Amino acid sequence: MTKLFIWFALLGIVLTSPFIGAVNLELSEILNPESLANKIFFDLRIPRVLFAFFAGVILSLSGLLFQTLFRNALMTPYTLGISSGAVLGAGIAIKLGLGSLFFGIAAISVFGFLGAIFTVFLLIYLSQYLQNAQHTSLLLLGIALSLFYTSALMIVFYLGSAMQNDMLIRFTMGSLSVIGWTHPLMLGVISALLFLSVYLYRFELELLSISKSQASLKGVNTKKTTLTLLMISSLGIGTLVSISGPIGFIGLIVPHIVAKLHPSTVKNRIVKTALFGGFFLVLCDTITRALTTQSELPIGIVTALIGGPFFIYLIISKVK
Repeated sequence: MTKLFIWFALLGIVLTSPFIGAVNLELSEILNPESLANKIFFDLRIPRVLFAFFAGVILSLSGLLFQTLFRNALMTPYTLGISSGAVLGAGIAIKLGLGSLFFGIAAISVFGFLGAIFTVFLLIYLSQYLQNAQHTSLLLLGIALSLFYTSALMIVFYLGSAMQNDMLIRFTMGSLSVIGWTHPLMLGVISALLFLSVYLYRFELELLSISKSQASLKGVNTKKTTLTLLMISSLGIGTLVSISGPIGFIGLIVPHIVAKLHPSTVKNRIVKTALFGGFFLVLCDTITRALTTQSELPIGIVTALIGGPFFIYLIISKVK
């Protein structure tokens, strides 16, 4: 009963979220194609809800993927430094003042993606020299990379102009504010690609969650599977971070919440994790828009306030 209530409550929030914001919208005005309310609803509110949902799907599935592949409850693209790599790449693009590179694709998106991909390859390469790559050592390596990227970003900040620094500050706080349908549709395609990839590899992931040796005995090419899934996940994270900025802890807490609500095998939690992640980030975004503050509270602050204590709880529970 509690599970159903949680799911229906989250679904209800997603359905009512487009009606919540600084401007109150009347249904009669929304249905009028010539009204301002119609443009706000269909060009701002609906795209933003969809963007938040797809972002939540990418973050939660990436968290489930990393925790499964590395068999560590604390592993996420955020804690491993992949998000920080994407932020640094986007920050460099901002400092260089680049617009679009090719086919109208923003340089920030390209540099963010390259930063995420570079970090993945660096982690894979350095993990070969770790004696315990699946546990504490790799996590510490990711934290070290995050600190290094943060320091490099501070150098970019120090060398930037006032306008560039303002863009960087706003960017690093995270925001789901989008105009139009371009970004939601792009993220929708990437989230669908990530979901299909994870679902198609669900049996391999189930074996990898036990051990690499077990998966190898069953005929799984562990190196190819791991690299393929990490690449697709990094594509999603790199693209998302380059648009919205870093949004932490969703990939950490959602897989664990779903595992508590629905204790089952990894392959049976993929769909539930994707949906819960999308619904949960829409909830967080609705909170930021519902607060009557002078300016909108960045989404990264809300997720960090929720995820920070949860992260501490996970660390303490692992120590005991």
